[in-house]
Amino acid sequence: MSIPGLTIIGESINDSVPSTRALYESNDMAGVLALARCQDERGAAYIDVNVGSRSPEWMAELVRQIQTVTSKPLSIDTPDPAIAAAGLTAYDPAIAGGASPILNSISLRRLGMFELVKIRPFRPILLISESAEGSCHTTEETVSAAHQMLALAHTAGIANSDCIFDPGIAPLGSDSEGNLVRLIAAMRRLHADATFAGVHFSVGMSNFTVMLPAKQRKSGGAVKGPLESAFLTRAMPLGLDMVIGSVKRTYSLLPDDHPAMQCVDDCLATSGFDSIKRIRKFYTA
Repeated sequence: MSIPGLTIIGESINDSVPSTRALYESNDMAGVLALARCQDERGAAYIDVNVGSRSPEWMAELVRQIQTVTSKPLSIDTPDPAIAAAGLTAYDPAIAGGASPILNSISLRRLGMFELVKIRPFRPILLISESAEGSCHTTEETVSAAHQMLALAHTAGIANSDCIFDPGIAPLGSDSEGNLVRLIAAMRRLHADATFAGVHFSVGMSNFTVMLPAKQRKSGGAVKGPLESAFLTRAMPLGLDMVIGSVKRTYSLLPDDHPAMQCVDDCLATSGFDSIKRIRKFYTA
């Protein structure tokens, strides 16, 4: 399923997944718990729990129910402080062998989430693709956001080893603004900075290929999985060691001459619509 040194946060229990939303809407708790068991059995180190805009009580009950079928720690995934507070309150670290939950996520636009550490210690995913004013469009803005977030985490009593930075990964198939270039350049800067020693980096892996066709290339081979593996091949040496991803995906490190590696490398060397055209050339070849 995975690459040694890469921690998978299982992504399936998320309101943005249509099949999971259908389980929520039909109140099919057995179906949701089956997803938790499956991800546990297939190697997820954490189980993500996202209830969309449903109530804090729904989140609390879902956390309690999921912890009856898995001892893996959970990732409480919401931008809403009340929903996050309910999930953290319901979470029982003893069931997870004392492991703290992840809180996904905190950004410079919702710093009040740090106050939730008073409920229970957690490992925050720190979103550094946002500044206090809006999205980060440059490497410099992303690096600046990371420094600010790390300082605030320290103020909240959170050590480097519990900080998980998310530089924000955008769909490759529509990346006309150089997001991939920004992300890799920012990770390279932060990985080389001793201030960030011991921190973790994570992305929502499925976001990278979400707009690409779920089909085979004409020349043979899948489209999405190899491109995700190519990204990991370039990003893991820069400190990426966690992803929110699918336990059904087989991630691997690829050789430089793999077509997906050549595609991702070309995208890192180009910009604008040339990058989008290069992606199209890959999946139609």
